[in-house]
Amino acid sequence: MPLALEDRLAVTELIALHGHLVDAGALDRMDEVFTADVVYDVSDFGQGELTGLVAVKDAALALGAGNPVAHHVTNVLVEEITDDRVHARSKGFGVMADGSCGSVTYEDTVIRVGARWRISHRRVLARKSPLNGLGQG
Repeated sequence: MPLALEDRLAVTELIALHGHLVDAGALDRMDEVFTADVVYDVSDFGQGELTGLVAVKDAALALGAGNPVAHHVTNVLVEEITDDRVHARSKGFGVMADGSCGSVTYEDTVIRVGARWRISHRRVLARKSPLNGLGQG
């Protein structure tokens, strides 16, 4: 059976909630988005894999003013893997305090935890070249 529309909406809103919480500085509420043992892969940014909510929060605090002032997410695609696990891919862009912007692709594994969905693995891929480098050889 295909993933229910209600579950697709819940996963999409979960992905959106991340930006709202981070931008508000509500890092203590990250358990509303991620599992306690989340693996947050920011290898594309030279930070490797962060494991657990404390590591994710500590990394955000360490980055301090280097964090975007606004996180935006769009183009969310949700693909069912099993009844309790989906793969979600989305585009994100961050606006920095100086007005500059950057773009990423989020690759998320989202699992059902009780009646709710949580991200158990997030890979953040930096967007560095148009067309993923095609035609720039």
